[in-house]
Amino acid sequence: MEPALSQIVERIRAAAADATALRIRGGGTKDFYGEPPRGEVLSTTGLTGITSYEPSELVVTVRAGTPLAELEAALAEKGQCLPFEPPHFGAADSGTVGGMVAAGLSGPARASVGAVRDYVLGATLVNGRGEVLAFGGQVMKNVAGYDVSRVLAGSLGTLGVIAEVSLKVLPVAPAEATLAFECSQADALRLLNEWGGRPLPLNASCWFEDAGSGTLRLRLRGAAAAVEAACAHLGGERVDNAVAAWQSLRDQQHRWFTADDAGTALWRLSVPQTASVLALGDVGAPLIEWHGGQRWYKAPPEQASLIREAAHVAGGHATLFRMASAPAAASAGARRFDALSAPIARIHHALMREFDPHSLFDRARLLADA
Repeated sequence: MEPALSQIVERIRAAAADATALRIRGGGTKDFYGEPPRGEVLSTTGLTGITSYEPSELVVTVRAGTPLAELEAALAEKGQCLPFEPPHFGAADSGTVGGMVAAGLSGPARASVGAVRDYVLGATLVNGRGEVLAFGGQVMKNVAGYDVSRVLAGSLGTLGVIAEVSLKVLPVAPAEATLAFECSQADALRLLNEWGGRPLPLNASCWFEDAGSGTLRLRLRGAAAAVEAACAHLGGERVDNAVAAWQSLRDQQHRWFTADDAGTALWRLSVPQTASVLALGDVGAPLIEWHGGQRWYKAPPEQASLIREAAHVAGGHATLFRMASAPAAASAGARRFDALSAPIARIHHALMREFDPHSLFDRARLLADA
């Protein structure tokens, strides 16, 4: 066992012996996500390096503390990528691979290519007993029973320390184009639903209002002939040099996210792509991604009931993604994640008890009532 992993194992065993609560942390770029973290920091930054990479097999195995930017650079050298476009929050080189999996967040292409969990083939985990466990492997057809490695995606460190992961990667698309259309929110949703039923190389979409005018941006990726044919068929205005704009959307550096809206929180609503414009009273127009499936709103935490009710009516759920300030969060008392149904909550609690019987890890980060 390598020294960095041995240190983590010993730290967990010591914490179990004296009942010390731990919170797992990589680069800290997602500390804002979920309920406020609690416990002593258990850092994964010593677990670094790409341990195996087979470009011809489209598989990479990497330790959890490896900077995400380092992994992406290594893939780019071989003309490959993480298609789900994991966001980089904070400094460009501070987010880690383990944090990417633990948070389970995906970027603009998620609706077309899948989420983080869809690309996790295997994982090595240190549980709450200090045991090193391996799940999955390096191929797609190797899972029998419960797919634990993919359960880790979005678990926010509540099941254990992710030490290493194996990920499926894909070649970079040979062609890409971005089209812009001036339209209302309702028209944008209608167009996205219409285009979604056609054989078009849709990859990502974004609608937002700027100075009262709505703009829909559509990214196409695929074979050069398919992209050019789609551009000719769809029309719109071709946007040159759009890579930086999509990256700003991925990292929430887009001007819609960075505009000063004092007293508001950032809400993420996950709804069916076919959902119509949501009835939210005087809440401002959203930024819409994932072909209508992900809608961002800015509203005070005190409006949690309004936001969540609208999401539920549409057949989805709402997450208080980011607070404008801690005092506002404390006064409102709004939970970050929607309450789970009773059956799903039982599964969550059962998994946490199995992997962390001593309750060392910060369960409340994910479940406010844990």
